Amino acid sequence: MSRAPEGAGEAPAATDAAPAIDWEALDRAALAVRERAHAPYSGYRVGAAILVRSGRVFAGCNVENASYGLAICAERSAIVQMVAAGERDPIALAVATGGPVLGSPCGMCRQTLAEFAVDLPIRLVAPGDVGVPPRTTSLAALLPEAFGAAALAR
Repeated sequence: MSRAPEGAGEAPAATDAAPAIDWEALDRAALAVRERAHAPYSGYRVGAAILVRSGRVFAGCNVENASYGLAICAERSAIVQMVAAGERDPIALAVATGGPVLGSPCGMCRQTLAEFAVDLPIRLVAPGDVGVPPRTTSLAALLPEAFGAAALAR
Protein backbone atom coordinates (compact mmCIF):
# COMPACT_ATOMS: atom_id res chain seq x y z
CA MET A 1 0.00 0.00 0.00
CA SER A 2 1.47 3.33 -0.98
CA ARG A 3 0.07 6.48 0.47
CA ALA A 4 1.64 9.93 0.75
CA PRO A 5 1.36 11.43 4.22
CA GLU A 6 -0.76 14.55 4.56
CA GLY A 7 1.19 17.57 3.43
CA ALA A 8 3.71 15.52 1.46
CA GLY A 9 3.97 16.61 -2.13
CA GLU A 10 5.60 15.02 -5.08
CA ALA A 11 9.23 14.02 -5.04
CA PRO A 12 11.61 17.00 -4.87
CA ALA A 13 12.33 18.35 -8.35
CA ALA A 14 15.84 17.76 -9.71
CA THR A 15 17.43 17.18 -6.32
CA ASP A 16 18.51 14.25 -4.22
CA ALA A 17 17.50 16.00 -1.01
CA ALA A 18 15.33 13.89 1.23
CA PRO A 19 11.96 15.28 2.27
CA ALA A 20 11.56 16.37 5.88
CA ILE A 21 10.29 13.57 8.07
CA ASP A 22 6.74 14.23 9.22
CA TRP A 23 6.79 11.79 12.13
CA GLU A 24 3.17 12.44 13.07
CA ALA A 25 1.97 11.51 9.57
CA LEU A 26 4.19 8.44 9.54
CA ASP A 27 2.91 7.46 13.00
CA ARG A 28 -0.69 7.80 11.79
CA ALA A 29 0.02 5.60 8.75
CA ALA A 30 1.61 2.88 10.93
CA LEU A 31 -1.20 3.03 13.49
CA ALA A 32 -3.86 2.87 10.76
CA VAL A 33 -2.39 -0.16 9.00
CA ARG A 34 -1.88 -1.86 12.40
CA GLU A 35 -5.67 -2.00 12.65
CA ARG A 36 -5.73 -4.22 9.54
CA ALA A 37 -3.17 -6.74 10.83
CA HIS A 38 -4.12 -10.41 10.73
CA ALA A 39 -3.01 -11.70 14.15
CA PRO A 40 -5.54 -14.33 15.24
CA TYR A 41 -2.93 -16.48 17.02
CA SER A 42 -0.83 -14.02 18.99
CA GLY A 43 -3.24 -11.10 19.11
CA TYR A 44 -0.15 -8.88 18.70
CA ARG A 45 -0.96 -6.47 15.87
CA VAL A 46 1.85 -4.44 14.32
CA GLY A 47 1.86 -1.75 11.66
CA ALA A 48 4.84 -0.22 9.87
CA ALA A 49 5.17 2.78 7.57
CA ILE A 50 8.32 3.50 5.58
CA LEU A 51 9.04 6.94 4.11
CA VAL A 52 11.31 6.86 1.05
CA ARG A 53 13.43 9.61 -0.47
CA SER A 54 10.82 10.32 -3.19
CA GLY A 55 8.30 11.24 -0.46
CA ARG A 56 6.13 8.15 -0.86
CA VAL A 57 5.05 6.11 2.14
CA PHE A 58 4.68 2.33 2.12
CA ALA A 59 2.71 0.63 4.88
CA GLY A 60 2.56 -2.98 5.96
CA CYS A 61 1.09 -5.02 8.78
CA ASN A 62 1.86 -8.39 10.27
CA VAL A 63 0.03 -11.36 8.75
CA GLU A 64 0.04 -14.53 10.84
CA ASN A 65 -0.59 -18.04 9.55
CA ALA A 66 -1.71 -21.25 11.23
CA SER A 67 1.68 -22.59 10.14
CA TYR A 68 3.51 -20.10 12.36
CA GLY A 69 6.72 -19.99 10.32
CA LEU A 70 4.81 -18.56 7.36
CA ALA A 71 3.91 -15.33 9.14
CA ILE A 72 5.30 -12.04 7.88
CA CYS A 73 6.14 -9.08 10.08
CA ALA A 74 4.84 -5.57 9.41
CA GLU A 75 8.28 -4.14 8.68
CA ARG A 76 9.10 -6.76 6.05
CA SER A 77 5.61 -6.39 4.61
CA ALA A 78 6.25 -2.64 4.14
CA ILE A 79 9.70 -3.29 2.63
CA VAL A 80 8.14 -5.70 0.11
CA GLN A 81 5.61 -3.00 -0.85
CA MET A 82 8.46 -0.50 -1.26
CA VAL A 83 10.53 -2.78 -3.49
CA ALA A 84 7.51 -3.86 -5.57
CA ALA A 85 6.86 -0.18 -6.30
CA GLY A 86 10.43 0.26 -7.57
CA GLU A 87 11.74 2.20 -4.57
CA ARG A 88 15.02 1.39 -2.81
CA ASP A 89 15.82 4.37 -0.58
CA PRO A 90 14.01 4.41 2.79
CA ILE A 91 14.70 7.42 5.00
CA ALA A 92 12.44 6.77 8.02
CA LEU A 93 10.33 4.03 9.58
CA ALA A 94 7.50 4.14 12.10
CA VAL A 95 6.49 0.92 13.88
CA ALA A 96 3.18 0.80 15.74
CA THR A 97 2.45 -1.78 18.44
CA GLY A 98 -0.19 -1.93 21.16
CA GLY A 99 1.84 -1.08 24.23
CA PRO A 100 2.21 -0.81 27.15
CA VAL A 101 5.81 -1.54 26.09
CA LEU A 102 6.84 -0.24 22.66
CA GLY A 103 7.85 -3.07 20.34
CA SER A 104 10.84 -2.76 18.04
CA PRO A 105 11.61 -4.67 14.83
CA CYS A 106 12.61 -8.30 15.33
CA GLY A 107 16.04 -9.53 14.25
CA MET A 108 14.84 -10.74 10.85
CA CYS A 109 13.24 -7.36 10.15
CA ARG A 110 16.33 -5.51 11.30
CA GLN A 111 18.49 -7.50 8.88
CA THR A 112 16.00 -6.92 6.05
CA LEU A 113 15.96 -3.17 6.74
CA ALA A 114 19.78 -3.12 6.79
CA GLU A 115 19.77 -4.29 3.18
CA PHE A 116 18.45 -0.84 2.26
CA ALA A 117 19.60 1.58 4.98
CA VAL A 118 22.21 0.93 7.64
CA ASP A 119 21.29 3.88 9.86
CA LEU A 120 17.56 4.32 9.33
CA PRO A 121 15.79 6.47 11.94
CA ILE A 122 13.01 4.41 13.55
CA ARG A 123 10.13 5.72 15.61
CA LEU A 124 8.28 3.33 17.90
CA VAL A 125 4.66 4.27 18.67
CA ALA A 126 1.54 2.97 20.38
CA PRO A 127 -2.07 4.15 20.19
CA GLY A 128 -2.63 7.42 22.05
CA ASP A 129 -5.02 5.91 24.59
CA VAL A 130 -2.26 3.61 25.86
CA GLY A 131 -0.35 6.54 27.33
CA VAL A 132 3.10 5.48 26.11
CA PRO A 133 5.06 8.31 24.44
CA PRO A 134 6.75 7.58 21.10
CA ARG A 135 10.46 6.80 21.14
CA THR A 136 12.94 7.39 18.33
CA THR A 137 15.95 5.15 17.80
CA SER A 138 17.92 3.99 14.77
CA LEU A 139 18.63 0.80 12.92
CA ALA A 140 22.33 1.21 13.73
CA ALA A 141 21.49 1.25 17.46
CA LEU A 142 19.22 -1.80 17.10
CA LEU A 143 21.57 -3.76 14.81
CA PRO A 144 25.21 -2.76 15.32
CA GLU A 145 27.68 -4.29 12.89
CA ALA A 146 24.93 -5.45 10.53
CA PHE A 147 25.83 -8.10 7.97
CA GLY A 148 25.78 -6.54 4.51
CA ALA A 149 26.81 -6.79 0.89
CA ALA A 150 30.39 -5.72 1.68
CA ALA A 151 30.90 -9.05 3.46
CA LEU A 152 30.16 -10.83 0.20
CA ALA A 153 32.76 -8.94 -1.87
CA ARG A 154 35.19 -11.25 -3.63
